[in-house]
Amino acid sequence: MSGLPPFLHSGTTFCKLSAKWLNVAPMLSIPDLPRLDGRVAVVTGAARGIGAATARAMAAAGARVGLLDWDPEGLEAVASTLPGASDHAHRTLVVDVTDTAGVERALGGLGRDWGRLDVLVNNAGVVRDARLPKVTDEDWQLTQDVNLRGAFVCARTAVPFMLAAGWGRLLSATSVVARTGNFGQTAYAASKAGLIGLTRTWARELGPKGITANAVAPGFIQTEMLQSVPEKVVRELVARTPAGRMGQPEEVANVYVFLASDLAGFINGAVVGVDGGLML
Repeated sequence: MSGLPPFLHSGTTFCKLSAKWLNVAPMLSIPDLPRLDGRVAVVTGAARGIGAATARAMAAAGARVGLLDWDPEGLEAVASTLPGASDHAHRTLVVDVTDTAGVERALGGLGRDWGRLDVLVNNAGVVRDARLPKVTDEDWQLTQDVNLRGAFVCARTAVPFMLAAGWGRLLSATSVVARTGNFGQTAYAASKAGLIGLTRTWARELGPKGITANAVAPGFIQTEMLQSVPEKVVRELVARTPAGRMGQPEEVANVYVFLASDLAGFINGAVVGVDGGLML
């Protein structure tokens, strides 16, 4: 999940996730993806997890992709796996989303060099969990800076290119905890709820200009943060999910591709749950 449930902090014995809890549905094949040919997409937090899967899916759908992250080695590793990598069709942007000037240089430069910037996926995020009395000013500020202000700065930089084209997609990663709250996640839940507010405001402001804004709210997704989760906790999470399994990063990425495509042109201001029914 984007953000950890309370009982992820209660275990003391950790283990690798057992294969039986990784029962997953087959991924969409490349021909099944909506097409994004001729589009330019930027994915933040693209060096791992859902961001990496989203960059791959966007490239597979035909988009030219800018991969943004603070981790140069992770970015290069992901970029090398993208369709079109051998033709230098994509670009890595090494920048921290909390660096306003750096974001403006990186995204602005990409938009000017490529002549457009059609899709922005605000995926970069951090988790700093603590019960309210123990939330530090530093952890609060970092969480808001990365998860919320970073998305705002990236969108502010990208939107002029979308306005010039009369078409665009602003997509942001919120979480199920934005709707429910979660024990020990004061800072994280606040930042993710804030992203819903940004998304709906942008949808109102920019919808008449041909630009849609939507958010995706993942549930329990198998990413690196879950590798040290106790197997007992995994079983409890799976039991709470009507789909009976955890999700895969590619399943979130495929939703981003759909929302970025022309097929989703009348979806605006939505928060799309990708949680296996966890919110039911």
